[in-house]
Amino acid sequence: MNPIREHQLMMTRRQLFGRSALGVGTAAMAGLMGRSLFAEDSNTPEGLHQAAKAKRVIYLFMSGGPSHHDLWDYKPKMKEMSGQQLPDHVRNGQRVTGMTANQKNGLPVAPTKYKFTKQENNDQGVWVSELLPHTAKVAKELCVVHSTFTEAINHDPAITYIQTGSQIPGRPSLGAWLSYGLGTMNEDLPHYVVMHAKTSFPEQSLFNRLWGTGFLPSDHQGILLRSQGDPVLYLSNPAGVSRNDRRHQLDALAAINQAQYERFGDPEMLSRIQQHEMAYRMQSSVPALMDLTQESEETFALYGEDARQPGTFAACCLNARRLAERGVRNIQIFHRGWDAHGNLPREHESQCKDIDQGSAALIQDLKRRGMLEDTLVIWGGEFGRTAYCQGNLSADNYGRDHHPRCFTVWMAGGGIKPGITYGQTDDYGYNIVDADGNTLTPQPSKEKWTPGTMHIHDLNATILHLLGIDHTRLTYRYQGRDFRLTDVHGHVLHDLIA
Repeated sequence: MNPIREHQLMMTRRQLFGRSALGVGTAAMAGLMGRSLFAEDSNTPEGLHQAAKAKRVIYLFMSGGPSHHDLWDYKPKMKEMSGQQLPDHVRNGQRVTGMTANQKNGLPVAPTKYKFTKQENNDQGVWVSELLPHTAKVAKELCVVHSTFTEAINHDPAITYIQTGSQIPGRPSLGAWLSYGLGTMNEDLPHYVVMHAKTSFPEQSLFNRLWGTGFLPSDHQGILLRSQGDPVLYLSNPAGVSRNDRRHQLDALAAINQAQYERFGDPEMLSRIQQHEMAYRMQSSVPALMDLTQESEETFALYGEDARQPGTFAACCLNARRLAERGVRNIQIFHRGWDAHGNLPREHESQCKDIDQGSAALIQDLKRRGMLEDTLVIWGGEFGRTAYCQGNLSADNYGRDHHPRCFTVWMAGGGIKPGITYGQTDDYGYNIVDADGNTLTPQPSKEKWTPGTMHIHDLNATILHLLGIDHTRLTYRYQGRDFRLTDVHGHVLHDLIA
């Protein structure tokens, strides 16, 4: 491409108006004030593609792939086939991972060992495992989708796919897209906040690209809140450096970055100024945010005693509510350890104990404060687990392999229909089927969308829609091409929307 044309395409609207109106002074002010100049417009229906039902998202991500068989997708007929080989017509030649492809005992069907109860809601019911007793109590608020699917069968590409819309690293995350499209409701806190909850089974690594900006300006990246030391790295001033000293340092640094911007026209220089200013404001706002001493005993009773321990999932959920109250648009909690290839009962029982009360408390807390109706809460992982087991089923130390063909995600609040299930799977929880039990072969393409199914692009398209964004129109031009979160796919699931 012509380098002059490339430079023009890199020019932001802020740069254009800055140069054509009041010049460098306006651009400098825009850099220092961040998106506050446009925030008011960003939060009105006129600034969106359609009226928004949700103002914010809280995403509870279960990294590793929870077993839908043992938590949500009740399949009593599997008991009749316990230990027998999964019928060929069910698998139908679909690929399996190398971890079970050559398993000596084949693919023995493994029914869940846990009891399920049906939580009656309206004209439907939601089946919930005994592993989630607290979540069962808020089932009337949940929309449980059993027909989520993806093409990725291994963790890294699958997590990257659901978080960024591509299995190949380098694309912006969902939270970065929301920050870019919607701006902020609180200039003293980041647009996008990430927390990592403690777990007994931290098997997979989490890479910062999962909350990164890719090719979007870097001020839209997720900010990781830590449970030990400074909540954000380098938040405190070094010994001997006062707040006034820090202010003078930032002013000098802003002048250097502004000079670089004027010379090269790189919008990343303005992003650096914004990030430094945000860090300065966070020195006051974040410590107050992380101080839970003002929370009532009633609140701690709701979230459980774990909420008093920094870094637990319950504590992260309580902080998520506090962030939502303060205007943070996108909050994401990662909980690792769901990759149960062996010892699934022990591991999943521990994992569910970690997340059950906190997840339910978050729903209840938001509702009692009148915030659930405009806060979209999402729970799920990157894929599900297989109907067949790994290891010896009778020894009770069996596991389940990765299963992308169908898995369960639930949503609540933020314009979602409460107390319903969507989509269904066959008697083995292996394939998505229609109302007559016929196996479906869904596609990610919008034009080939299959009713009753939810590809991960459909999930992201629906999330954006609930926040007032048309996923086909939220784009960013990079290297001569318009990119979007859902690529060329995605279908808004209106059947889930109240």
